[in-house]
Amino acid sequence: MMFTAVRIGGVTLVALLLSACVSTVLDVDGKAARAIPAMLVAEMSRKSMSPSAPILVRIFKQESELEIWKRDRSGRYALLKTYPMCRWSGKLGPKKRDGDRQAPEGFYDVAAGMLNPNSQYYLSFNLGYPNRLEAALGYTGESLMVHGACSSSGCYALTDEGVAEIYAVAREALKGGQGSFQVQAFPFRMTPQNMAKHKNDSNFPFWTNLKQGYDIFEVTRRQPKVFYCEGRYVFDRELEGGDPQDPLASCPPALIAADPLVAGRQQSDRIAMDDLLSTGNVLSAHAYADGGMHPSFRKMLERGGQSALAKRTSLTSVPISRPDAALADPHSPDE
Repeated sequence: MMFTAVRIGGVTLVALLLSACVSTVLDVDGKAARAIPAMLVAEMSRKSMSPSAPILVRIFKQESELEIWKRDRSGRYALLKTYPMCRWSGKLGPKKRDGDRQAPEGFYDVAAGMLNPNSQYYLSFNLGYPNRLEAALGYTGESLMVHGACSSSGCYALTDEGVAEIYAVAREALKGGQGSFQVQAFPFRMTPQNMAKHKNDSNFPFWTNLKQGYDIFEVTRRQPKVFYCEGRYVFDRELEGGDPQDPLASCPPALIAADPLVAGRQQSDRIAMDDLLSTGNVLSAHAYADGGMHPSFRKMLERGGQSALAKRTSLTSVPISRPDAALADPHSPDE
């Protein structure tokens, strides 16, 4: 990462910034107010969306992709655009402590005040980690962002060009009346094949919990309602006494049954995963030394080197974080 050291009462600013991908005060040149690109507005129109319609964001670590979904005239969400992610750090699994380089996994809500026009990494928005569940579990860390450039210490880096589009789309949705937009951050696309690959991972119970929310959106194309109890996420359930206030307390009895279409999807996925495991038709899971990079950017790094990639992904040529690890990951778990 690229930081400018400034003395503040004997403590350098760089020391304050090492724990996460945070911002410094730079001149605002109007980039945060730039319009959504005309081609993207045209795509919205083609898909029966308006620039002010609500959005939902999904992030996938293993695939190094970020998706923007937008509500169309039918009232359901449809995919607007998928962005390749230049860099994320850590390994598959949730963030639990400050300084672990883990990019968060979970469900988050981003309000207008969490958009940052003064980011060191061009533009950014704060995911809101830790959420109430993570805070109750004792997880620590702050200022975990989606931002530009190709450098990460617990954040998701989408390049300056990519984050400029994402920021503009989010800004217009929030201006249009959406109080906050939901971000769903996953370790991978939660298919039976990927779940089977990671069956023996210590994070598998957590990922199974995340998959419940993933499946609701996959089946209904509607944003799942999220709350917490018993130290886990609970989705789209009406509980006796209302939503629990203590994320660690026991879950009250449910007043209505789960959506049968979602329940059917979950059952069929479990059967498919079990069949893969029983037949041995499961590929080995990848391991990570320090995060990943979308294959398109990895090819640029391999061919042109880190300086050339830095120039292509950042207007200020922010250095690529740990380029050797980016080229090495993902790798076989037995290496």
